[in-house]
Amino acid sequence: MLVLALDTATPASTAALVEVTVDGLTGVAERRTVDPRAHGERLAPEIAAVLADAGLRPRDVTAIVAGVGPGPFTGLRVGLATAASMGQALGIPTYAVCSLDALGRAAGPGRVLIATDARRREVYFATYADGERVTGPEVAKPADVAALVRGATGGSLPAGVLVGAEEAGGGTSMAGLVERVAGEGALKYGDVFGVPVEEHLLYPPGAALVALAAERIRAGAPGEALTPLYLRRPDAVEPSARKAVLT
Repeated sequence: MLVLALDTATPASTAALVEVTVDGLTGVAERRTVDPRAHGERLAPEIAAVLADAGLRPRDVTAIVAGVGPGPFTGLRVGLATAASMGQALGIPTYAVCSLDALGRAAGPGRVLIATDARRREVYFATYADGERVTGPEVAKPADVAALVRGATGGSLPAGVLVGAEEAGGGTSMAGLVERVAGEGALKYGDVFGVPVEEHLLYPPGAALVALAAERIRAGAPGEALTPLYLRRPDAVEPSARKAVLT
């Protein structure tokens, strides 16, 4: 089964083709452009390019996997709208995957913090043990995330940040739960986190996105709604009541 993977939850727009078989996955082609302002311009050409690289056409795709974030509003919507419209036009199922989970899976064994840039001097983050999510996803300032990594338990951490810490075996402390950090947020704020940075792993790989949906694809599970993980309110707000100009 040929699967198209799309992700625009980070400054990168990614399109990849992955072959899903009964016993594994095979990467076919992948294209990526890193430009936070060009998701809308670059994603469609990337899809066309990976299909051309493989000598295939859109009708050869049997399913679509989309990274649903967390990510900034504008870029994230591009990928999800594209995936949903292609799925509907081709009559094939779409599957949702947390973009941080793809990075966590690609990071491999060990205890890893995944952090992507959320702008406003914040990061989207989650922690993973051997590729499985332990806490998150959440959004917070890098210094607050670093406090978690160091095992801080004070009251200065954002509400909800400690969710899942007890299940991870650390009570309300995450000390010792993180050995390294990956993602472009990790690279940007690596000096704040204070643990080794996986500089080669910055953006969600297409194969990792598909791997997280592989069992659903093999089982022929129904397609899913691609609901974005925004984690915070948009910058744009409805205008307030008009002010009177006459006195």
